[in-house]
Amino acid sequence: MSTVGAQTGAGGMKRRLGLSDAVVIGLGSMIGAGIFAALGPAAGAAGSGLLIALAVAAVVAYCNATSSARLAALYPQSGGTYVYGRERLGDFWGYLAGWAFIVGKTASCAAMALTVGVYLWPGQAHAVAVAAVVALTAVNYAGVQKSALLTRVIALVVLAVLAAVVVAAFASAAADSAELAIRSDPTVGGVLQAAGLLFFAFAGYARIATLGEEVRDPARTIPRAIPIALGITLAVYAFVAVATLMVLGPVGLAEATAPLSDAVRVAGADWLVPIVGVGGAVAALGSLLALILGVSRTTLAMARDCHLPQTLAAVHPRFGVPHRAELAVGAVVALLAATTDVRGAIGFSSFGVLAYYAIANASAWTLTQQEGRPNRLIPVVGLAGCMALALALPLSPVIYGTAVLVLGAAVYGLRKARLNSSRT
Repeated sequence: MSTVGAQTGAGGMKRRLGLSDAVVIGLGSMIGAGIFAALGPAAGAAGSGLLIALAVAAVVAYCNATSSARLAALYPQSGGTYVYGRERLGDFWGYLAGWAFIVGKTASCAAMALTVGVYLWPGQAHAVAVAAVVALTAVNYAGVQKSALLTRVIALVVLAVLAAVVVAAFASAAADSAELAIRSDPTVGGVLQAAGLLFFAFAGYARIATLGEEVRDPARTIPRAIPIALGITLAVYAFVAVATLMVLGPVGLAEATAPLSDAVRVAGADWLVPIVGVGGAVAALGSLLALILGVSRTTLAMARDCHLPQTLAAVHPRFGVPHRAELAVGAVVALLAATTDVRGAIGFSSFGVLAYYAIANASAWTLTQQEGRPNRLIPVVGLAGCMALALALPLSPVIYGTAVLVLGAAVYGLRKARLNSSRT
């Protein structure tokens, strides 16, 4: 897409992205490594109630997406819920949303980078993960236009791989529709925990909102792009979940370390196993690309408001991207990718992202009809759903996530007190 005639946002960033670019960035974020990795743990929590958990996650995601879309149309700025919370609820809530997003999604970046390493070279997963972070940070540094193009390619590759998995499973003699039946094993807590884990894979539509300063006609484009991307993602996830359940069953799916690879192997399509492995790596790269993009934009917005070092608010005069924020985010993610593991990062990230969207729904509740307020039930269900899924996650990420939010609130309070003291 040509950049000739691109609009320029208030912060100096160019509005180069159209509707198709925004949708593809959302798809590249959502249809990523989550679908390759999250089905197994989710099945372990929900059992035969996996499809119910997927529906619950989709409902919460829809409410969050609708609230985010209305807010993004009103506030087309980099930062997403950080901006919405600040404008609608006050400075503290905006700050807390930004803090939750940056911390949670930085952990998610590390998880995606490690997923690339596990699929490509398990014996050197950490080294591959660091290399992936460095490479994609360089792509983002060169300009969002290249990021959108690369994301489009990655999304098409992943969709093709997932389609092959679904076709192979449905055509297999091992497929049994009886495995879709809901038995007596699911519990409310298990279904909610599974929904929280599956939500991790849905949350990519936030990338669209955080690109508010780089989308052409954001008041029209963002509210259209978010539900389109979410709807396509839900359809893909539903097909993949049904296909893997029919072949592996809830128990086999829960025990699978690589669910999609195991599904095609049981389906008798061994030739697809290496292709699925490559697809998992490509999917993780797509998610990582969009995650670094989104975290750096929220970092930019918080730096502009002095919640983070102001040096991170710089926009590159040639490439039109927040280059210092991108380099800082890339450095932190590379460090985490070299030292952490995937499973712990996913739960921690889910807690932070759910806290982020809880604030988005609370912000949407304050909108008036003239400002494009959604149906009142949407932010209520979204807020309640976010809180329920966050608290239903395994105990460790709940404890650590809560501690991080409290730490963020304490940092905000200390900074506020210091500013007040300097004024007096």
